Amino acid sequence: MHETMRWFGPHDIVSLRDIRQSGCAGVVTALHQIPVGDVWPIAAIVERKQLIEAVGMSWTVVESLPVSEDIKRRSGNYLTHIKNYQQSLQHLAACGLKVITYNFMPVLDWIRTDISYTMPDGSKALYFERAAFVAFDVFMLCRPHAGKDYTADEILAAETWLDTHTEADKNRVFQNALLGLPGSTGRFTPQEILAALETYQHIDAEKLRTHLFAFLREVVPVAAALDLKMAIHPDDPPYPVLGLPRVVSSAQDLLEIVQAVPSPANGICYCTGSLGVRPDNNLLEIIQRLGQHIHFLHLRNTRRDESGNFYEADHLNGDADMVAIVRELLLLMKQRNVSLPVRPDHGHQLLDDLEKTTYPGYSCIGRLKGLAELRGLQVGLSSF
Repeated sequence: MHETMRWFGPHDIVSLRDIRQSGCAGVVTALHQIPVGDVWPIAAIVERKQLIEAVGMSWTVVESLPVSEDIKRRSGNYLTHIKNYQQSLQHLAACGLKVITYNFMPVLDWIRTDISYTMPDGSKALYFERAAFVAFDVFMLCRPHAGKDYTADEILAAETWLDTHTEADKNRVFQNALLGLPGSTGRFTPQEILAALETYQHIDAEKLRTHLFAFLREVVPVAAALDLKMAIHPDDPPYPVLGLPRVVSSAQDLLEIVQAVPSPANGICYCTGSLGVRPDNNLLEIIQRLGQHIHFLHLRNTRRDESGNFYEADHLNGDADMVAIVRELLLLMKQRNVSLPVRPDHGHQLLDDLEKTTYPGYSCIGRLKGLAELRGLQVGLSSF
């Protein structure tokens, strides 16, 4: 495996030197300063690449080249944004990039109710509490008609949550649920979220899937001609939220995506954390069925319960059988004769990092711990 770590750019508190010292061969990054929908200029790509190469690492995986809301809705400036996306692909290929990660989640890339959940050992993890999220959606955000998306028991659990938590707890959940995109500490306002949700009121899962397939027909041939690999990231969490459809959540979703536009360039980012939150996703079977289409690996682990709660577990100690997964991935890479880029995704905040302000899930030491565990697992399995 080609071991990498995510870097959010020059303003990231985790420096390139830190990542290099972790033993990574490269980083995955994106030009977060470029407005979504605009072209990524060659000069900006080259500048970022030179920064990375100056400390002895490589940059071959983009995470992410974002898809605009106009493209997802097929409205507004979507035709211009598609042309710009195609142009950005050309610029990235000209600069030596190989894998383009993206997602098709409407409005929000990810959602958690607690970004500093205290683990038994005192470290901090990301956590999603179902009752707290329902309370946020129905009673704090007051999304119109939100109640119809939940069962009576879920509404009752949300009411109980509100009755048994402090105003500080409620404000914490409210702020966490409004967090913006990865690489940003900004939050959406309630008005911004509600306005964005309104623009999707006539888009159900079937229509969103149709829009995704149309986007693939427009960009995959361009990527293929440039010898780029497109890798779609699964939804996080992998089910509808805030009344928004999500169509990259299950093994069947992934199969339909690669079948929609058959091409070596049309592939997936295999994220064990996002996919593993759903108990009906068989992580080993996904590798076995879709392994030829996997272009990028996110290895992390979660613990879920029957109430719909989940938290980020240690990389080797969650619901996902990471030993079996890595063994299957090593077999896949041997069969394909490739070394897939991989990164440890979402680490606990621990040790000195507890005193630092980092992007949620992206403190250095926790990811270093995950990387070391995964590297040891890979070496151990490869020796047999």
